[in-house]
Amino acid sequence: MKMWQLILGTAGFVLYFVYDINSVLSKNVCLQKFFAWGSILVVASVVAEFCSAWGQGHRSVEAVIGFGIGALFFLGLLIYTLFFALPFEETYCKENKLRATYTEGVYGLCRHPGVLWFAGAFLCMWGMLGGWRPGIYFGLMIFWNYLYIIFQDLWTFPRTFFNYREYQQSTPFLIPNGKSIRVCMKSIRKRSNQSGADNL
Repeated sequence: MKMWQLILGTAGFVLYFVYDINSVLSKNVCLQKFFAWGSILVVASVVAEFCSAWGQGHRSVEAVIGFGIGALFFLGLLIYTLFFALPFEETYCKENKLRATYTEGVYGLCRHPGVLWFAGAFLCMWGMLGGWRPGIYFGLMIFWNYLYIIFQDLWTFPRTFFNYREYQQSTPFLIPNGKSIRVCMKSIRKRSNQSGADNL
């Protein structure tokens, strides 16, 4: 089993952890770019895994298409959640100052919705490839992501958002419930109505 895809993806998550620690403690300007560099490494590891494992799992065309559509769907949700539901420049590039937690839209659904979309996308990509080797790779990436959000939830975010403890009490950690789904849908409808009014 080739290990360098795993090493590359794991290195990406190491950069994520360093980025978080830096955003709270030292706020070094160079280290503020580590989220972007970590994302590049994770994407590069996914591409490398596909190049290495493509065609070895003997998946049917129907399975590849079906899981591929699922992967694109979850990737679209992930990109929206990370880069469009929140202001990218303020969230990932500027110095982190104590600010209010964003609790609307998908962030009313649960505190870490991106993890759900990440897991969905990676499981679908495994479905496209099949086999135990890709399963180990995609499973490990999901595991690292889960550890990362636990670290964020316990250490980073309480030191970044002044009302994060309240957010923890009002919104599920990962699995949405009936109340959080209603909060999410209500805020989406509110934003849609406001957008429609602005266009009049």
